[in-house]
Amino acid sequence: MKENVIKEKTFDFSVKIIELYKYLRKYKEFVISKQLLRSATSIGANVKEAQSGQSRADFLSKMCIAFKEAQETEYWLELLQKSKLVDKDYTEYIKEIKEIINILSSITKTTKNS
Repeated sequence: MKENVIKEKTFDFSVKIIELYKYLRKYKEFVISKQLLRSATSIGANVKEAQSGQSRADFLSKMCIAFKEAQETEYWLELLQKSKLVDKDYTEYIKEIKEIINILSSITKTTKNS
């Protein structure tokens, strides 16, 4: 079966974010960690839904939602990094979400233009 890079990347990223969420909870960070968990795991869920979209428009809609959720995830990660609520290096998470955003941006632009 053909490899689906974005599906795999978003799933793996969700697993990493779940681990980060558990870490943040240990340090009593409950609000932003929950927002991060919701937006980050939503990316992969929408990508998976898009794969079985009923139409090209449905596919594009789900991919656009995934893109927006990825941007929100980037926001929460950058906020955690700058605020230092929980002292941790979030650089790798931010790097990974930027890669995901770039892929999703490419997918949505290509789909809109074809």
